Amino acid sequence: MNNIERRDAGLPYIADDEVLEQQKRARRLTQELNTADRSDFDKIGAIVKELLGKSDGAFINPPFYCDYGFNIEVGKNFFANYNCTILDVGKVTFGDHCQLAPNVAIYTAGHPVHPDSRNSAYEYGIPVSIGDNCWIGGNSVICPGVKIGNNVIIGAGSVVTKDIPDWSIAAGNPCKVIRRITEEDRKYYYKKNEFDEEAWNDLAARGFAGTENKN
Repeated sequence: MNNIERRDAGLPYIADDEVLEQQKRARRLTQELNTADRSDFDKIGAIVKELLGKSDGAFINPPFYCDYGFNIEVGKNFFANYNCTILDVGKVTFGDHCQLAPNVAIYTAGHPVHPDSRNSAYEYGIPVSIGDNCWIGGNSVICPGVKIGNNVIIGAGSVVTKDIPDWSIAAGNPCKVIRRITEEDRKYYYKKNEFDEEAWNDLAARGFAGTENKN
């Protein structure tokens, strides 16, 4: 097996010339994205679509950094805010309606623990998956192999090293579940601040003021 095949099979591999050649496309596109006119939303959206491939309404506020781009799979209405980094050596998968706050880092890439093994130039990529309707708080780090369920909030500054179940608010270093998201949370927009009547009526008119979680 060559090193591209080893990488894609989840085996330890060496980033040789063939591997680095694959990264050139992402470097070109992220360079174009990161130097684009910040007010030219159409151009930014077009670059993001070319970088990620299949996408529906995805938008990334530059600057943004990744290794390949083709290893990032996003659902509908994906949004990443400023200074996001995704090391997509392994596959990174997002469901629909996911939001990344500024400075989020998602790492599938890693290196062996023992210094001799690490200095051999072998590295690896372990996939990360994030479900539907997830919000990852600013300055959070998601480590290789993590699976985050549907309808999850990760608090700002978290380091996520283990899987997080559906309908959870989780935070900390290491990131741990604080509590479940419940129907009671629907009426609040920030802590115990409730939506005002005008906003609530708008939510109801657009179908967002339901009576139960669909979990």
